[in-house]
Amino acid sequence: MPRLTTAMIATFTLAPMAAFGATEYPLTLTSCGHEVTFDKAPESVVSVGQSTTEILYMLGLADKVAGTALWINPVLPEFAEADAGVERLADNAPSFESVLAKKPGLVVTAYEWMIGPQGVVGTREMFDDAQIPSWIMPTECVGKDNTQSMDGARSVLFDTALLYQGIEELAAIFDVQDRGAAVIADLKAREAAAVERAQALDLPETVSGLFWYSSAEIEIDPYVAGANGVPGWMMSKLGVRNVVASAEEWPTVGWETISKANPSFIVAAEMNRRRFPADDIAVKRDFLTSDPVTSEMGAVKNDRILTMPANAMDPSVRAIYALESLADSLAGFDLK
Repeated sequence: MPRLTTAMIATFTLAPMAAFGATEYPLTLTSCGHEVTFDKAPESVVSVGQSTTEILYMLGLADKVAGTALWINPVLPEFAEADAGVERLADNAPSFESVLAKKPGLVVTAYEWMIGPQGVVGTREMFDDAQIPSWIMPTECVGKDNTQSMDGARSVLFDTALLYQGIEELAAIFDVQDRGAAVIADLKAREAAAVERAQALDLPETVSGLFWYSSAEIEIDPYVAGANGVPGWMMSKLGVRNVVASAEEWPTVGWETISKANPSFIVAAEMNRRRFPADDIAVKRDFLTSDPVTSEMGAVKNDRILTMPANAMDPSVRAIYALESLADSLAGFDLK
């Protein structure tokens, strides 16, 4: 099976660049409709989610991270040493009490289903009452409605500008604007190169794709990528049609329907989580090749099944790395 990797992970050297002014406190931001004010840079932070944790590490703030949770894949290799010194409160959702016990100056996440109106960790009001500011990545709420389902639905295609906005806001909160600007500049350059590589493939309009995250049970309808999430963004840059048209972030779609759409290739999520049997990439591949419906799809017959770190399918810096790898992998297929 061809494999997507992050072998070309960027190393952010934070090269000298134009100096940015220091943050003027008090700093007030609006985070997913919730106003947050900082009188000074937080002395510590709890990060609920791999995406925000790795951004904090990129900003050189590992020493500020008092605890992390909600890990899907191993940490990026260049941050393994720093992460080893940070307490992991939970592999999945931490309890509200475990977060409060760290007495953080801030709690951050990329998901409203973690911290939000029905947050499994807590609501914004619960953290306000505890006098702990909470901040959510703008990727989670701009152009996205999370009121009808846990994963929400996007009314517009994911835009990496929201990712960069999140990095910029975190840099301002912690008064490390120079570091934030360096990280963003490096990511934008890498994204531009990845998009150029993707567009250079010049794939026919008939090429289509499917991104499979997981399944609650292996034989029932899988969770697949909707039209406007990160995988939809990747496919738009590749000039590839998503066989799933739903605005939901991760709708369930029957394999019979998917088989009729007959995607040219399938990208399956790889993760360390084992909430469902289909979280295991080996289980996914075995199902695709043995099931009487899925085994008849062209992508399966022609071994056009790719793997991708699950976190890269969510709004994160890994999405940019994954676009690079996806373009390289598709170049090796006979899709013209």
